[in-house]
Amino acid sequence: MISTRTLPIAAALAALINASVWGISWFPLKWLEARGVGSLWTTLIVFAACTLVVLIARPSSLRSLLAAPVLLWLAFAAGMTNACFNISLATGDVVRVVLLFYLMPMWVVVLARWMLNEPITIGALTRVVLALVGAALVLGEGKLVLPIPQSAADWLAIAGGFFFGLNNVLLRKYAHEPDDARALAMFSGAVMISPLVLALLWAIDKPMNFSPQPIAWLGLLLFAVAVLIGNLALQYGAARLRANVLSVLMLAEILVATLSAWLLGAAQISQATLIGGAFIIAASLLAVFSGTSKHDS
Repeated sequence: MISTRTLPIAAALAALINASVWGISWFPLKWLEARGVGSLWTTLIVFAACTLVVLIARPSSLRSLLAAPVLLWLAFAAGMTNACFNISLATGDVVRVVLLFYLMPMWVVVLARWMLNEPITIGALTRVVLALVGAALVLGEGKLVLPIPQSAADWLAIAGGFFFGLNNVLLRKYAHEPDDARALAMFSGAVMISPLVLALLWAIDKPMNFSPQPIAWLGLLLFAVAVLIGNLALQYGAARLRANVLSVLMLAEILVATLSAWLLGAAQISQATLIGGAFIIAASLLAVFSGTSKHDS
């Protein structure tokens, strides 16, 4: 049991604020999509605004980032995470997308072995099996079939989870780099990746819509403020909470997304989704506690 002695209330609330921002992010993405702003354009505008704020508040962060070019890989991973996740949220079933995105612990097992030389243990294999069973149930609508995505939104959600896993592994790999440089890399990654994907879509004659209604600009501003607050809250919470506690709190994103989508009629929650989601969450929880048990009492 987690006591209030080891769980600072303000820090815990900050982590939950971040999880809530991303758990409800499907709503502004879909709202803006309906008002002429495609999800990639939203990603570009929102993260460009956040990057600008970071540069104004911490101008030295750019110098720190330029002095550590390896962080461009972190920028790439963060940018791809946001691009894939935001498109899938805007175009797919919210609950399904969030659950497939949270297959991330499965990818971390492979990526950490490759990039950090971490051993693949029985516990790691157990997490992979749980995540795969969960994916099979979600994608197979209750049947244990080969978990092959059925739509572009499915593929993008899984890809987003992969890049999120890569993002987390790179954060560990480059933990020695300055915090402000890593934060700037993660924000600016979406600013670098989004135009490239937009250009690719234009080249294959599938341009993403950008014909914003006047009210959409207010929506973009409010979403940018929410993303900035969420990121600052995460940084506050991450500096004051144990890693395993923070990771458990971040799983609140699944709950927020599921409940908000269900209450607002944006998703249907089937028994198969609930059971598959339970397997995926179990894999995440195992990753949380097995990854920190050596360091936390």
